[in-house]
Amino acid sequence: MTALSPKSDAALEAAETGREFRKVLGHLPTGVVLVAAHTASGPVGMAVNSITSVSLDPPLVSICVARTSTSWPRIRSAGRFCISVLADHHEQTSRRFSAPGEDRFAGETWHDEPAGPALDGAVARLDCEMYAEYGAGDHTIVVARVAALDAVEDGHALVFFRGQYGRFVPHQQP
Repeated sequence: MTALSPKSDAALEAAETGREFRKVLGHLPTGVVLVAAHTASGPVGMAVNSITSVSLDPPLVSICVARTSTSWPRIRSAGRFCISVLADHHEQTSRRFSAPGEDRFAGETWHDEPAGPALDGAVARLDCEMYAEYGAGDHTIVVARVAALDAVEDGHALVFFRGQYGRFVPHQQP
């Protein structure tokens, strides 16, 4: 049996830098979405808080997925997926779809869209088709073409800020 060697100074510094990086970027509020697809073994989904608009023509969005994700390869193989923008009452949904090894759809209400399962009560939905992928450090940047979309006029999106969930409420204009 070999003894475990302590982390090197460089490894400790990299871990500390990663924590500081995450802490600082946590000051930027992000939306939270569910990315879901239909597969031969049933629906598969994951929570993502790194989504952005990329292009209007063609309509493109991007998400960032950890290379360690076990859900992403299954979603990618479907070739298309549905993005549901989570509402402020979906905090537990986000937690469930972030946790490994759970039946993530258990207890959730959703309906079929052409690109995949759409979460009921979401504030918006985008049906997407794979467009491109780019390796970027410990994540993969996924670019998807939006084939269809819809949004509700009321409701509040779930927001992640400094390690906590909340919601954004716009200022009332005088």
